[in-house]
Amino acid sequence: MSEKSALLIVDVQMAPLVWHQYGGPELYKSEELISNIEALIEKARASSTPVIYIQYTELGDSYRAEGQPMWEIPPQIKPQQGDLRILKYHADPFYNTTLQEQLTAMGINQLVIVGVQTEFCVDTTCRTAFSLGYKNILVSDGHSTFDSNIMKAPQIIEHHNGIIGGLFAELKKADEVVF
Repeated sequence: MSEKSALLIVDVQMAPLVWHQYGGPELYKSEELISNIEALIEKARASSTPVIYIQYTELGDSYRAEGQPMWEIPPQIKPQQGDLRILKYHADPFYNTTLQEQLTAMGINQLVIVGVQTEFCVDTTCRTAFSLGYKNILVSDGHSTFDSNIMKAPQIIEHHNGIIGGLFAELKKADEVVF
């Protein structure tokens, strides 16, 4: 069976990119992350590969509620007409969303995964997609996180690339991905 891919962009929204401006931690290599995702989007669109945005959403008056400035996708990688947007309320983009149905309807069997945060939503996405039978490519320089109390961001990323790349996904750098 030939692979039919989609680029899955998980939770790359304004909030994690600007938290450091409000006293929070800084997202590790955020400029490189956005640049790599921008290049992947360009390659995906040039090959008519679907681009799917997953947006973490909260209810009520949250700064991460749908339509709030911190909920939005950065302008450098903003969706275009024809791109798919899936709202989610949990770490798992397949849980209580239409993602699985949308992928099935498009005949997608391979996901190229990028996003934020490495150890939460990116990890969960890779594991769930693998369990559902998708062939995954985790872009090793296409996901990021923050320093934790236990490990620094580069260690978290390296650790998850090692764990996820061992079973749940093939690892590729952004410039190695071909659609």
